[in-house]
Amino acid sequence: MASVRDATRPDPAAARPGRLPSWLRQSRVAGPGYDRVASLVNGLGLHTVCDEARCPNRHQCWNDGVATFLILGDTCTRACRFCATATGRPLAPDRGEPGRVAEAVDSLGLSHVVITSVTRDDLPDGGAGYFAACIRAIRARRPGTSVEVLTPDFGGDDRALAAVLEAGPAVFAHNLECVRRLSPLVRPQADYERSLGVLSRAGGLAPAILRKSGLMLGLGERDDEVEEALRDLRAAGVELVTLGQYLRPSDSCLPVDRFVRPEEFTAWRERALAVGFRHVASSPFTRSSHRAAEAYRSVKRRSG
Repeated sequence: MASVRDATRPDPAAARPGRLPSWLRQSRVAGPGYDRVASLVNGLGLHTVCDEARCPNRHQCWNDGVATFLILGDTCTRACRFCATATGRPLAPDRGEPGRVAEAVDSLGLSHVVITSVTRDDLPDGGAGYFAACIRAIRARRPGTSVEVLTPDFGGDDRALAAVLEAGPAVFAHNLECVRRLSPLVRPQADYERSLGVLSRAGGLAPAILRKSGLMLGLGERDDEVEEALRDLRAAGVELVTLGQYLRPSDSCLPVDRFVRPEEFTAWRERALAVGFRHVASSPFTRSSHRAAEAYRSVKRRSG
């Protein structure tokens, strides 16, 4: 297998970690759309992964009137080493949150929305019931909106997984995040095989629901390991995949091993399509929920 790095002939100096290279710099101007989203989110007492994960696309998405909602609070029971979300003992879930998420989706006029969460290992169902409640609340308030859920692994509990799928999301997403070798370092309380199992079993429980996953590059992975991860995801039945540059969100997180050039991401898109994915988003700024509506609509159009 030819190396993606060799094929694209990256500039080694530009690819080393440190100061952001030119292709990772973008405008962060806040316009009226940004202010509207910020006001709505704050007014309803909601959280977004855009804020909590310090997403580099936040200004672009909010200016476009789009946000990804983070449910079950802003404190995670796990301590993944790529994530800036606070770790600790979370508060009890807010029973009014699903209704307020639906209100925000309706106010923003979203035709497609992504709902994700912190990991709640403290809850018997891992928070699956709140995902289901959000799906139902959005459907009741805005029937035409498709809902994409990006869930934790629920500890591999099939009952929790089934509860989410029975609510009927349009897309079920769970991120593998990184290659097999790096998984214990990057997300020590998760498990590479468990994540693949969740994605695979989701297909058995609800074969009509699209499955999606994502990988971060720039953590020290080799090309052959990325290829293996893509093939593992495809074997698990994943149809949509995202590949993006890992950016260190805080000093407590893992450092960037290298900045992957845009040409390499383009090459990985071609590789992933060749593996058999129906939609591949691959670029330095690609994130799980970034332009999720376009990805979903693209697959649905090709389906019929």
